[in-house]
Amino acid sequence: MRNAWDRDGNTVERVKILIVEEDTDLGGLWQRHLERQGGTVTTVTTAAEALAHLGTARVDIIVGDLDLPANGAITVADYAAYRHPETRVVFVTARSFFSDGSVFSMTPNACAFLPAATRAEDLAMIVAHHAERVPKQ
Repeated sequence: MRNAWDRDGNTVERVKILIVEEDTDLGGLWQRHLERQGGTVTTVTTAAEALAHLGTARVDIIVGDLDLPANGAITVADYAAYRHPETRVVFVTARSFFSDGSVFSMTPNACAFLPAATRAEDLAMIVAHHAERVPKQ
């Protein structure tokens, strides 16, 4: 089993995380927290940047903002499902549009759906939980 962090909070293996968030302050907050927890994090602000990154690098977890223009986070998740099927996606949003859970039927690699206001510590624990389930490459 692949671990992001062990039960004592020690880094076991560096997890590769891609954050796709327009709000640079929020994306930076998440990045700093995930890096403190031992993750290797890349933050981008657009779907185009995320697609370019996924074209050259594999990531374990994507934290994608569903509020990106033109369904950008869904596009990124779809591309990741094709290019890197083992990659999991944690969606965040400030809206209630997908509160019915429909995002899980739209994207096979979705593993969590959170409000954008989720505390960075909680987001890190969710990322760690799902990173444990990503097959080791």
